[in-house]
Amino acid sequence: MKCPFCGHLESKVVDSRPAEEGASIRRRRECLACHKRFTTYETVESLPLMVIKKDGNRQTFDKTKLLNGMIRACEKRPVSYDTLEKIADEIEQELQNSLERETNTERIGELVMERLKKVDEVAYVRFASVYRQFKDINTFMSELNKLLEDK
Repeated sequence: MKCPFCGHLESKVVDSRPAEEGASIRRRRECLACHKRFTTYETVESLPLMVIKKDGNRQTFDKTKLLNGMIRACEKRPVSYDTLEKIADEIEQELQNSLERETNTERIGELVMERLKKVDEVAYVRFASVYRQFKDINTFMSELNKLLEDK
């Protein structure tokens, strides 16, 4: 590790401990040339996940957008923010664990609906109505009938 003070390329680790709830490691180092100490952080390198939008454009996956969509669907419903955050984390983890670096919005939408259905059926229908772009009352009723049949 290059010393930020003198530029020497060799240092020794004096102390190591977990940081950011185990997401990284904080290391105190001492330069072997000037003996000054400095801190470095080691984190896992994650490859960006790309999302292919309906119009064909690509953008990096944004968990905040996912969370905001679920919050809107759960407005005035008895679903805690922690539950929605957990769902968003699960979906992000599932997408990261797949070997594909690109996914489409349809897959993400299906993952959200699958989880919302288990948490709150009204939120599920709200999300589905926007996601599937219900055009009229018949499409809406058909989704409600599917929900009733599953019970």
